[in-house]
Amino acid sequence: MLPEVRGWLRRRTSSAADWPLRDLKAVKGRTTVSVVLPARDERETVGEIVRVIRRELDGLVDEIVVIDSRSSDDTALVAARAGACVHAQDEILPQLTPLDGKGEALWKSLAVTSGDVLVFADADIRKFRASLIFGLLGPLLADPTVVYAKGVYDRPLYDTSNGGGRVTELVARPLINLHWPQLAGFVQPLAGEYAGRRSALERVPFLTGYGVELGLLIDLLDLAGLDALAQVDLGSREHSPQSTEALGGMASQIMLAAWSRLRRQGKIRDCHEPSERLAQFRRGSDGHDVLLRDIGIGERPPMITITT
Repeated sequence: MLPEVRGWLRRRTSSAADWPLRDLKAVKGRTTVSVVLPARDERETVGEIVRVIRRELDGLVDEIVVIDSRSSDDTALVAARAGACVHAQDEILPQLTPLDGKGEALWKSLAVTSGDVLVFADADIRKFRASLIFGLLGPLLADPTVVYAKGVYDRPLYDTSNGGGRVTELVARPLINLHWPQLAGFVQPLAGEYAGRRSALERVPFLTGYGVELGLLIDLLDLAGLDALAQVDLGSREHSPQSTEALGGMASQIMLAAWSRLRRQGKIRDCHEPSERLAQFRRGSDGHDVLLRDIGIGERPPMITITT
């Protein structure tokens, strides 16, 4: 690990307990805070998440926005009844051709929120705690030089206390250490919980698939430098585990995200375009059936370049 990264780890890593809620409210001043929950078919969890934020973070969080990403259930209704402002993903910036993926929902949230600081959190978290939100706000509200704070947490999986995050350990972390060693100190580079200043987030592009988190880390490092980034230990986080098949699609998109940034930074000479189709196999009655998955990702430009 680079010496500068070891120094960054000591200086820019904190825990949620380091940021008591009362202290954050005291230093918040006139800074406004928006919480964004991208959600697709999350009716079982999104309502409780919104209620916890409204009940426990009153005076700290100014708005809660749910971006409904083409849910087939009543996620939008549940979220609205709990007190969130709900927007349908495809109805935001309707002059643009709709794209797919989590990153599209996050990017479009910049157009319908007003906060100086935005906190992004997944909508499928079980046993949600308010510290998952206010812990991330600590570095940003306390230090104006910090532009982005990433969550760190244990990922319980089945009978193990930290068996989740398989794509992180098998794909993202090796890629980061190989090509962006300045980011090697991030414990959870793909964490879905993070916060950033609007002034920074509007100046970087957003990848539209599961590579959005990796893309943001790389692009914000280029924009603001390592010392403007931080991470906060939020304890543990539980959500529904993905199948190995689904994780294969996620891993493929993260590889495509890395490819796009390596090419943009001139770190590779690409002699071909990577395939955007993933072949997977399922056992059928007559052997193995081929499942072809589209794993292509798009990219939205910095929001500051969009005229509404």
